[in-house]
Amino acid sequence: MCASIRFSVPEEKKKGFLVANVLKELKLKTGELSTRKAHLVAEGTHEYFLLDIHTGNLLINDKIDRETLCGQNDPCLLLSQLVLENPLDIFNIEIKIEDVNDNAPKFWKKEIKVDILENILINMIFPLELAQDDDLGNNSIQNYILSPNEHFHLEEQKNEDGNDNIYLVVKKMLDRERVPFLELILMAIDGGVPKKTGTVQININVLDHNDNFPLFSKSEYQARIKENLPKGTLVIKVEATDLDLGSNAQILYSFHQVPERINNLFYLNEITGEISVWGQIDYEKEKSYSMSIRATDGGGLPGQCKILIEVEDENDNPPEVSIISLISTLKEDSPPDTMVALFSVRDPDSGDNSKTVCSVEMNLPFVLKATNNNFYQLVLQSPLDRETVTEYNITITAIDWGSPRLTSTRLINVQISDVNDNSPHFEKPSYDMQIRENNIPGLLIGSVRALDLDTKLNAKVSYLVLPGKGDGLVTSYISVNSETGNMYALRSLDYEQIRGFRVTVRASDGGSPSLSSDVIVQIHIVDENDNAPFFLYPLQNNTSPCNELLPKSAETGYLITKVVAVDADSGQNSWLSYELLKATDPALFSIGAQNGEVKTRRALNERDTNKQRLVILVRDNGLPPQTSTALLNVLLVDGFSDPFLRRVDVSVQEPEEDKTLTKYLVICLAAVSFVFLVCIVVFIVVKVFKKDTQSHFTAAVPHFPPANSDPPENCADSQNGSLSRTYRYDVCLTGGSLSSEFRFLRPFFPVFSVGDVNIPGDNNISAGIQDTSEQVAVNGEKKEVSEGVTAVGDAAVVWLLGTGKKVANILRNPKDKIQE
Repeated sequence: MCASIRFSVPEEKKKGFLVANVLKELKLKTGELSTRKAHLVAEGTHEYFLLDIHTGNLLINDKIDRETLCGQNDPCLLLSQLVLENPLDIFNIEIKIEDVNDNAPKFWKKEIKVDILENILINMIFPLELAQDDDLGNNSIQNYILSPNEHFHLEEQKNEDGNDNIYLVVKKMLDRERVPFLELILMAIDGGVPKKTGTVQININVLDHNDNFPLFSKSEYQARIKENLPKGTLVIKVEATDLDLGSNAQILYSFHQVPERINNLFYLNEITGEISVWGQIDYEKEKSYSMSIRATDGGGLPGQCKILIEVEDENDNPPEVSIISLISTLKEDSPPDTMVALFSVRDPDSGDNSKTVCSVEMNLPFVLKATNNNFYQLVLQSPLDRETVTEYNITITAIDWGSPRLTSTRLINVQISDVNDNSPHFEKPSYDMQIRENNIPGLLIGSVRALDLDTKLNAKVSYLVLPGKGDGLVTSYISVNSETGNMYALRSLDYEQIRGFRVTVRASDGGSPSLSSDVIVQIHIVDENDNAPFFLYPLQNNTSPCNELLPKSAETGYLITKVVAVDADSGQNSWLSYELLKATDPALFSIGAQNGEVKTRRALNERDTNKQRLVILVRDNGLPPQTSTALLNVLLVDGFSDPFLRRVDVSVQEPEEDKTLTKYLVICLAAVSFVFLVCIVVFIVVKVFKKDTQSHFTAAVPHFPPANSDPPENCADSQNGSLSRTYRYDVCLTGGSLSSEFRFLRPFFPVFSVGDVNIPGDNNISAGIQDTSEQVAVNGEKKEVSEGVTAVGDAAVVWLLGTGKKVANILRNPKDKIQE
């Protein structure tokens, strides 16, 4: 019987330290070791362990130093055999020596000399020698610390080999005249408990300007040597040149960032650049060596090259692994204990050198099972998941028992085949897409995408729009490409009819049975400016235009009406602004750009036309903007009494006028004043002339129309030529007005009579008189003209018959007299 047992023990333990109890591991009885004449046979000449055959305790016989025994190799194993006679049993004992933090970091040199030019640029880097720590893992070097200074800081980087490099980086310009020399301390700290440190002094010599770096003839040198070469054998020679003269061209060669083990194996002549063998080269320990050589000129400028030395093996026979049977493709639902490979291991050497131990990597779902005659089975021990690992590269390692131990490896690649155990998964939990209204049918809106972790047909995803619950119209709005997941609009959409909707998209794979998953897609319709504003007031139709009445006595800022429009669009497309496009007299009216209030810009005068035609334009804020126009007729009328007129506070922002405009306005005002004075003079002369000739005029009494007849021609509408007799008018004023609402009520019609004839009055009352001494009757009461007449209701005007000239006004105030 030949079996193996494994133990582990930390290094540096004292003699007599208990490693393990062999009786418990081998399940032997007490005293069986002595009865069966147990012997502990160590591999090699030195016996590190001692077996107490009475108790079965395996003890340390001599202090063990892992670094001396195994160097940087990990794991570090000591092999022994436990031989039991009567009957004969042999047990292999493997004892792993665990590393402890018993070595502090140390630098190869006691001090590092660095020559740096005084005009060196900021952020220039200088490689530094690494410290060496014989410990492994966290017990090895973890970081470096540079003593505080104002000129340099430390930077750590990884090279292409994955090893750490440290650099001295210039952070402030040097001045040799001010600071010719610097002393810094570099500290290396390991990760053990407690932490251990190593330090080295960096002496920086600041030099004068040197503008040429040493250059090697090659950036990388390669050499091949055989193991066990005698000391002093030349390996390779490096050569660098410097274009400078004098001391700046003198070059010295040195190792750069070379581990201590390599530095002990090779010697570098600092003057000639020749590298020769200095120690014992062993192929089994290390097959190649990589090192950096630095060439430093007399001015302190460095040049660097890399040397790669390959070591050739001599007369060694590693074990051979022969694959007999192999399953290269394994289903991911394969049960445990499925055999993956069957192979054999043999070594052409003889004796102990032919005995081998075979193993595979840990943390794999496979395990080795040994059979007779050095045959091994590689079997599955835990479930597989192709979506996690698609293939396994299994390294089979065969180690012989020779001295030195030789190993060989064989790589087995096992592909994991897929089964349909994953449903499609959408990239997003939900999708939001936008489409502008009035789109063309077939327009691409967006796309959904689902991924299936399976492969081939099991991962082929197809898409489908599910009909909505209670709303089957969504399938008439939208469709999805079953292969790409692109979503298209089936017809043109209108934002004013539907603002948005959502659909459910299902992704199904091609496996058997098929697996699927659903996702909600929210479709938002984006509004476009496709609707022109619509007037609510004045409502534009072909039957009756909108008419508004404006008393001639209205003052500046008088609110005539308010224009109201709406827009079916939304957002800024529905923001409306008003403007006065055309007007009979543009200077008479204004309109609020935001509120649509139509107001007077000045007071009315006798020259203003009784009918004003306004064309109002409303514009939305879309791109491009949409507009609509409305027609508004404003009729100027007399006879509104003052209680029904309201002043409206209007804040008019006068535009800034330049000096030229002011000058023209002054000239115009003077001209108007002159014309007005001339008119007054002419009027007085005409009046005087009329008084002299008044007694000679005789006029017939005119025929007055009945009360229900049409209004005068100058107040006619453009379509039917009349105004209604009875009207009621509401308007909302601004906050600054005296009243929020006013109304024109049904007018009161006074009755005038001249002589024995009664004449019904209107807003403008016409009455005939024979002469100035004729009596005038108001509502049946006769009064002399000289006595004055009190008006009832609206103002009454007495006209001279036949001439159309106003003789007197009947005013609202009873105390007012008839005025000529």
